[in-house]
Amino acid sequence: MSTAPVSRTRRNALVFGGTAAVLGLLFLYPTSTNSGRHSTTSAAAPPGVVATTPGAGQPAGSTVVNGTSVPTRYGPVQVRVTIKAGRIVAATAIDYPTEGGRDREINSYAIPVLQRETLVAQSARIDTVSGATYTSDGYRGSLQAALDAAHLK
Repeated sequence: MSTAPVSRTRRNALVFGGTAAVLGLLFLYPTSTNSGRHSTTSAAAPPGVVATTPGAGQPAGSTVVNGTSVPTRYGPVQVRVTIKAGRIVAATAIDYPTEGGRDREINSYAIPVLQRETLVAQSARIDTVSGATYTSDGYRGSLQAALDAAHLK
C-alpha cells in the first residue's frame, strides 16, 4: 500500500515535467519565418515620378511612377506604374515579401492577379486576393500613392 502513493507521485512528476518540456519547446518554435528584410530589392525605390521620357522597355510618351513603400505584417509592398495617355499600361510590384517559402508561394500567384486587376480596373479599386490579404492591402496602398503622384484617379 505504501508503493501506490510513490508511483502516483512519480507518474505525476513525469507528466508535469514532460508537459513543461513540451511547452518550453513550443515557446522556442518560431511562429514565422519572416524576420529581417522582406523584399525583392535592397531598399525601397523613391516614391513619385521616376521618368517621363521613354526608358528601357517603356512605351514612348509614358510616365513611370513609384508608389510609396507600404509596410505590412510580412514586409513592405511597393508598386510602380507606367501611364500613357492617361491610362495605366503596366503595373509592377517592385517590392513585396519573399523572405519565407510561404511568402514566395502566396505572392507567386497574388502579385500577377493584382497586376492584371490593376490594368482592368484602371484604378486602385481592386479586389483582395484570397489568402493574400496583407499583400493586397499593401499593393492597393502603394498603387493609390503612385496614381495620386501621377494625378490620376
